[in-house]
Amino acid sequence: MRLMLRIEEILMFALGIYLFGLLSYEWWWFLALLLAPDIGMVGYIFGNKAGAVTYNLFHHKAVAISLYLLGSYLSLPLCQLAGIILFSHSAMDRIFGYGLKYDKGFKFTHLGEIGNTNG
Repeated sequence: MRLMLRIEEILMFALGIYLFGLLSYEWWWFLALLLAPDIGMVGYIFGNKAGAVTYNLFHHKAVAISLYLLGSYLSLPLCQLAGIILFSHSAMDRIFGYGLKYDKGFKFTHLGEIGNTNG
């Protein structure tokens, strides 16, 4: 099952690359911004609960898709770009096993415990 989920996320990452290609930004913007959503980890300074909320806000695909659709509807390429970056980054994280966080701590995700190789 993990392999199927990883393949699904690889295809979603590929979709993000495709959608980025439809915008008029230079390709280096994609590479430069791809890790930007990790700014959501700053919330962990204020504890596990705040960290989980801020991390999940920057890594939730529904937020990413909503931003992209809003940008498409309002013809705001910068909003579309933000949505694509959030979506692509989230897919990339999930390829490596980093899921949405529980408020127990950073390593507890909806995909299982980070670093736990049993399962």
